[in-house]
Amino acid sequence: MNDRKFSIDYYAVLSVSDDKLSAHLLMKNIDDSFSCTTDELEDYLRNSSIVHGVQRGRLVEIARNPSAFMNSSVQVAIGTPPKNGTDGSIEYKYDLDMDLRKPLVLEDGSVDYKEMTTIYNVRKGEQIARRILPTEDTPGKAVTGEALFGKKGKEVRLKLGKNVMTDPEQIFLFASTDGMISRTDGDKINVFPIYEVNGDVDYNIGNIDFIGTVVIRGSVLTGFRIKASGDIRVTGGVEGAELLADGSIEISGGVLGQNKGLIKASRNVKLGFAQEANIEAGEDILVTQSIMHSTIRAGKSVLCRGTKGLIVGGVVQAGESVSARTVGNSLSTSTTIEVGVLPEHRNELMNLRLKLRGLIENHKKTEQALSLLDQLAASGQLTGDKMAMRIRLNNTKKMSLAEIDDAKDRVLELETMLENVDKAKIEVAATIYGGAKLVMGRYTKFIKDPAVRVHFRIVDGDIVMMANSR
Repeated sequence: MNDRKFSIDYYAVLSVSDDKLSAHLLMKNIDDSFSCTTDELEDYLRNSSIVHGVQRGRLVEIARNPSAFMNSSVQVAIGTPPKNGTDGSIEYKYDLDMDLRKPLVLEDGSVDYKEMTTIYNVRKGEQIARRILPTEDTPGKAVTGEALFGKKGKEVRLKLGKNVMTDPEQIFLFASTDGMISRTDGDKINVFPIYEVNGDVDYNIGNIDFIGTVVIRGSVLTGFRIKASGDIRVTGGVEGAELLADGSIEISGGVLGQNKGLIKASRNVKLGFAQEANIEAGEDILVTQSIMHSTIRAGKSVLCRGTKGLIVGGVVQAGESVSARTVGNSLSTSTTIEVGVLPEHRNELMNLRLKLRGLIENHKKTEQALSLLDQLAASGQLTGDKMAMRIRLNNTKKMSLAEIDDAKDRVLELETMLENVDKAKIEVAATIYGGAKLVMGRYTKFIKDPAVRVHFRIVDGDIVMMANSR
């Protein structure tokens, strides 16, 4: 029987934190004779509206030895705090915060200082980013039993720059054109179809591989490479570099190739001059000054009609025509001009003839070896090893015959193309010098003496020189 004079609230002071996540009990006015039970303390808390997170273990300790807690604040209830929602975010397909200007580290640990520039290429319709939606809060509970609410996560929005689009719900960001991803002021995401370099392509820039058009406001130095799905425009010159374009290439200066590198466009190439250069175009090559000691290949025409308009040295090939002011020089420098068939077909024919010769020689050797093995078989001297060799050689013979037949068919097809030279024309507005070699289809003509203002066509199976009409 409890003989206390007063109720528990006379001996205890209860306090609740402002956020209602904690309740503390302070014992006072007690002496060594004071006693209470755990149930009495629980009833006191309940009557004081403390109903959640009650720490019964602490109440047991207080009831067991109240004097030990005299004037000491003890936490007797702990609430459940609410959880704030997660803020929304933007998930990018590419790491746009990465340093894009650093050399490439190769697998063996070495560093390629020509691979300095990272360009994030995207195709039209390709996803660039995704918006992650914020989450709701998770409610908590106060020690008094009330629900406690946190904050919902903050919304983020896709920041649209140029040439990008979103879905109706604005969850995904897509490219609306081929190009490179770029983040500009205000974190706007753009896709630019043109990549520009304000200066030279050197070790500061490195190689470039871009899905659109590349503009170089400077020169391209030896050993570097530019690859573009669109056009390439260079306001300066090009040294022994590699320029590859699915569109056209325009070089305001010229190409000093040093017999290195390659200029190759699926459409046209336009430049000031070519010296010791290797240039290929699917359609036309236009040179305003001169072509010197270079290898030039054009699917249609090579035009060198400027004030100088000189072609001297090297090989110039065109599917249809070559036009220049001057071909060769007074020193009779060997200069070859080939027209009337696509350069790749002419070169394929040359390589195929060499290959066919090798196939036929190997076939003869196979037949000789089989002849010896057949003799051994006839005399009953064919061992197991020799029998296996005989089977292999018979298989090789069948394969080589099929390969020879395919090669002969292709050679015949290409030779037929060489006969179709109706559009073949070589035109010289000023002078063609001795030392020039003209090839039109399957016909060849060597120029011994200079001629002025002439053009060449095929007439009755021969290359005929004609005067230009005035």
